[in-house]
Formats: sequence, structure tokens, C-alpha cells
Amino acid sequence: MPVLFDPFTIKDVTLRNRIAVSPMCQYMSDQGVATSWHQTHYSALARGGSGLVVVEATAVSPEGRISWADAGLWNDQQASALEPIVRQIKQAGAVPGIQLAHAGRKASANRPWEGDDHIPEGEPNSWMPIAPSAVAFGANLSRVPHAMSTQEIQRVQEDMARAVCRARDIGFEWLQLHFAHGYLAQNFWSVKSNQRTDQYGGSAENRGRYLLETLAKARSVWPENLPLTARMGVIDFDGNDQQMLSESIDLLRQMKREGLDSVDVSMGFNSPDANVPWGPNLLEDIAARVLSQTQLPGSTSWFIDGASSADRMVRQGKVDFVMIGRPLLSDPHWPYHAARELGLQDAAWKTLPAPYAHWLARYRS
Repeated sequence: MPVLFDPFTIKDVTLRNRIAVSPMCQYMSDQGVATSWHQTHYSALARGGSGLVVVEATAVSPEGRISWADAGLWNDQQASALEPIVRQIKQAGAVPGIQLAHAGRKASANRPWEGDDHIPEGEPNSWMPIAPSAVAFGANLSRVPHAMSTQEIQRVQEDMARAVCRARDIGFEWLQLHFAHGYLAQNFWSVKSNQRTDQYGGSAENRGRYLLETLAKARSVWPENLPLTARMGVIDFDGNDQQMLSESIDLLRQMKREGLDSVDVSMGFNSPDANVPWGPNLLEDIAARVLSQTQLPGSTSWFIDGASSADRMVRQGKVDFVMIGRPLLSDPHWPYHAARELGLQDAAWKTLPAPYAHWLARYRS
């Protein structure tokens, strides 16, 4: 039975432990280009001892950013700025991953601490969001998006393929496609946002078409020996939970047949009216069901309440590894403290860079 600090292997990639840094938007990029903030941020997370560091949601096209300050990978300048970050993650002993995304109808918003609302048309840093249908998210994100033509769908999918190529060429070893959280892929998957009557709307088969096609585009250019994964929104907590969960499991089975290697189980966030039952280990049992029924290896996140819960979830086979977010922002050395809490002293020292381990071991009580 594996434990939290055992290695985990998918294809040719082995994580040194089963703790992964969840992709967390920093909103500190300049025209999609990573800055000194990102170099410090990601090198610290990698030195902290996690097995996998997944770089934040990175837009595949300019209109795919959540905010004007989002990361991007639609040009070579952006790729060049990410390359030293990839090297730093590897040098620290972690696997470098990236989440590629398109924000869909939630795009063109202010940064969260500056309002987290849509920027009105015509104002600086504003652009027209796009989505499968002209249906607004609502609440603070009230702009009605432009309904995409089939040509625009194909263009965004080609943007994804080009971004995957850039991620591959600068040395990322783990790719996550963002199919959750009310962004473009979820806009196609959700009946709340997809009112199309063509081959991309209506039935679950049609609503899943965009996701499967996008996966295929990524698969065609991503190395076969490296993990191709997705963060998938499988539930909305809106009263239609069982149908959405069942349809999502069926879609993930199709994705597995088309080359998906792992899934990070998450929520849809397709409506501001969702009644999410926030609490510790929120998605634990849902993730266990998804992984069991799809036979995909994978993970989940959302309020994993400490080392003992993370370790228990792995030991019980509910997940293969855990995605940790805010606790790692509070303390990048969360893996060290987690190992000590679990009584795994040897594992604790292995999470630390040698200069840290030397001093902490020398003067430990």
C-alpha cells in the first residue's frame, strides 16, 4: 500500500513523493510574460520538496486570459521567460508541469484583489470574451460572450497545439489541460453555458466533442512518454450532481482511450448560484469514485486538511497523489512538516535542499 512519501511513476516520469503543487494563478505576468515574481515563486515551491510543481493556468491565446495579468504561452517571448523557471524546478528535484487554459466567458476580468469582475467594454485591458454560446456567467462576471463559430473553435484548438509544442520544447515534463472551473472547455461541457444546436451542443456526446478534440490536438504533439493529464470539473453542486458526475465519468473513459494519462478531479464552477458544501476534504469521495470507475490514476485538491488526511487518502487508494495549494503558499516546506507529522524522519530530511537539511539536522532538538 503506497504512502504519501512514496515515489509515483506515470510513463517515464517519476515524482519523488505524492505531493503536487496545484496550479495557482499569480496574476503577475506582463503581456503574458513571466516576471521575476514567477522565478522566485516557483523556485521556492520546488525547493520546498514537493514531487510535482504545476505552473499556473497559462493562456493559449490572448483572449484566453482570465485577467490582463495572466500567464501566456502563445508566443516565443513567453516561452523564453518560462524556460529558466523550468530549469529551476528541475534543479530543485521536482518535476516541472504546466496547466494550459482558455478562460472562455470568464475572461477579461480584473485581478481578484482589484474587483474580480468583468472589465467593461472599451476600457483599458478589456476584450470580448468568447464561449460556445452567448450566455453570461452572471454575478460579477456579467458580460455576454461572443458565440464561437466552428472556425473560431478550430483556431483555439490550434492555439492549444502550438502552446503544447512550446511547453514541450522548453522542457516541461507534465502537461495538464484545464477542463474545469467554468473556463472554455467547461463552457462546452456544461448545459448551463452551452446552448448550441450544432455538433458541439445538446447531447453529452456533442458537448464533450470540444474536449475530446482538444485532447487529440495536444496528444498529437505532446511526447508519448510524458504524462498528458487534465483537471476536469465533474460536479457543480447544483441539484444535477449525479447526472453531471455520471456523464463526466463516461467522458473521462473516452479521454483515456484517446490518450489521457491522469485526471485531477475538480468542480465545474459553472454558476454563481452553486451550493458548494465547503469543508475539509471536499472532493475526496467524489475523486475516489471517478478514479475507480475510469481506472485513471489521479488526484484531487480543495481543502485537504493536513498531512494525515493526505496520507490516508493515498493509503486507502482513493487518490494516487494529492494537489496542495494554499498550504504551500503559506509554507513551501509543507512537505517537510508533513513528513515529520507522520513520523517519517528520513522522508522529512529528503524534502529539504542540502544547505537547509544540514543546518536543521545539526541543531535539531
